[in-house]
Amino acid sequence: MTSFNRSTTRRLKTLTQIPSVWEGDRRPMSSSPTSASDSESNGECILWVDGSQGVVRGMDVVSPEIGPEAIVRTLMRAMEHPHSPGKPARPQKIVVKDREIQFYLRGVLQGLDISIDYVPELPLIDELFRGFTEIQDNQVPDLPPQYAQVLRDQAFAVWHTAPWEFLEEQQILSIEINNWDVGTLYVSVMGMLGMEYGILLYRSEDSLRQFRAEVLEDDESQAHLEEAFLKQDCLFLTFESEDEDEMDGDEDLSDLPISEIEPTFGNIHPLEGLRSVLYEEEALAVFVALESLIRFIRDYHNQLDTETFPTLSRRYRISVPKSNSESIKSLSVTVSTMPQLAAELEEMAGWDMEELEMGAEESPDFPGLRDDLIPQNSFISLGVISWEMLDSLRQGVLNHQSAEISKVGDGLPVVLIQTSRPKAKTLIENIVAAGGLKAICFNPGADPFDGDRYDLGLLQAENGEFFLFGEFLDDDPTHGEARKKWDERCKNTNGYCGLIIAKGIKGSTSRNPQLGDMMALFEAQSLSHQALGFGTLQLMPE
Repeated sequence: MTSFNRSTTRRLKTLTQIPSVWEGDRRPMSSSPTSASDSESNGECILWVDGSQGVVRGMDVVSPEIGPEAIVRTLMRAMEHPHSPGKPARPQKIVVKDREIQFYLRGVLQGLDISIDYVPELPLIDELFRGFTEIQDNQVPDLPPQYAQVLRDQAFAVWHTAPWEFLEEQQILSIEINNWDVGTLYVSVMGMLGMEYGILLYRSEDSLRQFRAEVLEDDESQAHLEEAFLKQDCLFLTFESEDEDEMDGDEDLSDLPISEIEPTFGNIHPLEGLRSVLYEEEALAVFVALESLIRFIRDYHNQLDTETFPTLSRRYRISVPKSNSESIKSLSVTVSTMPQLAAELEEMAGWDMEELEMGAEESPDFPGLRDDLIPQNSFISLGVISWEMLDSLRQGVLNHQSAEISKVGDGLPVVLIQTSRPKAKTLIENIVAAGGLKAICFNPGADPFDGDRYDLGLLQAENGEFFLFGEFLDDDPTHGEARKKWDERCKNTNGYCGLIIAKGIKGSTSRNPQLGDMMALFEAQSLSHQALGFGTLQLMPE
């Protein structure tokens, strides 16, 4: 048995010994099945109470696996650093209702002149735990129990539908419910930027417009943004990682397996603030809204996944979950797109597509080389995809630039760039804004300062700009072999190759992206450095 160091015993004996009897015990926090998912509720509570003064001197919550040492640690805090209004002291007597705790404390506390007795009842601690139980029993659950499972199932159905892959936040849908004091909900889908994923259900157009206007103001202080956030009037569904603290800043939630995704429902109101709880009528409104949204997206996926936001509308009859308190069995709901409001919100944000156009001025010699296209920490590789894989990619990716390629040899030579989803999306947009991909090239490069020579990987856009995608040392045998195969395969395809952009750099498919991770395929020409005519490019000092 572990005992105190002699110095600790001497320190504790300097505390004033008061003529008090302290009660001590260790009990489970809750035996309620409704709290099974709450890790704190599954812990055990250690309490030390001064029976003479009727005050709690020490309290702690520990895991059931932690040994009896935890009881002593809490007792030491109760003696040396008690909760207010207690003062440092040691008792004359301790009473417990567990024989094992009694014998353990007798062994550990030898030399402190404290008697440890067994009693069948601890009236003060019993009363405290009755109060804890009442508080837990009266806690409002995050979701009404009768709707909790169907709402979670709906949340994961939304996650699988992934409306953020083709709907931007300003592309608003309206859902006419006209029940439970809800008229029309205005749906904003979050997630296209890969930062936050969820569905906002605004109770009015005014609330939506006001929030957008305040967020777009010049004042970007945290206090201003928080105030704007809490002025919203909406219901919401958001998605988070179960291990939010372990998420890397660049990691995209969509790269995680669904087992690590946790949906959260809630409400925001200017006078009520934020609460992650839905009451019964709110839960029903959210259920109907999400069910109709899922159906609408499945019915009009192809029409919504276009550059223009179309005018669409459809009526659905939604079955309402069974409940003893709800007499409505089904509800007729109308879902519509709101292209005029979307255009208004875009104008409010000052989005001007002309600003995305890139200049095509070219110098008569070298047009300049940019190194700001490829995201940092991307995985870049030279390889080949089979012709079957090429056919699957052409049909499966959202962004595809095609070419007439002869299927000769073992497949299409490709450059693969894997990064996070938001960065991949930006990369794709930048290439498209530059007119698309014209060619993939390799050109000699040299660093005159240290004498290193490089094989520079270049992407040529249709507007004439060149972007650096890789700097490979000439004497790297791995790259040398990859370049040799690249040249042979490009010869077989009459100079055609491809660029694949994939997400998932921080996910389970990092450095080995699968078909579902690939977001774009650009088919283009391969150009030799002789055709470019640049000669050896020199690293210049900044």
